Amino acid sequence: MRARNPVGSGGSAPGAGFEFSFDGLPVRALPGQSIAAALWAAGILSWRTTRLNGRPRGAFCGIGSCYDCLATVNGAPNNRACLLPARAGDTVTTQEGNGRAWLQE
Repeated sequence: MRARNPVGSGGSAPGAGFEFSFDGLPVRALPGQSIAAALWAAGILSWRTTRLNGRPRGAFCGIGSCYDCLATVNGAPNNRACLLPARAGDTVTTQEGNGRAWLQE
């Protein structure tokens, strides 16, 4: 039996890959890939810590319902990494706690 390849089935091919940074490390991504998917592919499973005990969190539901995948992207906290497409040059950092410290003056 021949292996299925979804890229070839529609006559399409993914565009060129690109990089964004996560906590200062380069992460490769493909066009249309979410930040969470790119982090998973790079072996990174958590990018948020809980407010009370600092426990690690990452993608849980993968559809934007649970908010476990919140990350700080380009300095803005509370982005759902499972819904946000990765972009070349993005700066993604681990979000600690509720990520709202930037709102306080």
